[in-house]
Amino acid sequence: VQLQAFGGGLVQAGDSLRLSCAASVSRYGMGWFRQAPGKEREFVAACSWSGRTTYYADSVKGRFTISRDNAKNTVYLQMNSLKPEDAAVYSCAQAKAYGLDLAQGDSYEYWGQGTQVTVSS
Repeated sequence: VQLQAFGGGLVQAGDSLRLSCAASVSRYGMGWFRQAPGKEREFVAACSWSGRTTYYADSVKGRFTISRDNAKNTVYLQMNSLKPEDAAVYSCAQAKAYGLDLAQGDSYEYWGQGTQVTVSS
């Protein structure tokens, strides 16, 4: 399975950005994680295979929305009201199986390369 994330860029605080993650095969849950310089990777958002169940880190609830289009094998992360602390490299990942804790990094088997999000204040 190959994953490719894109859509990052430089925006100002308060702006919006939509990330996309194209998968060669769409199955199981999908998630977004981010890692800022000098910090550990952290969970951002995830959704079940159907997309009907979603999970968010507290820091992004109400601002970010994850969705997926299995016909296009693509997962999206709509990011609104961006803050400087949202700046990081964002990576998408595909889970190993159904029923795993999608907020945990070790629930994922395949990872895409990251896309940089920079937010200026």
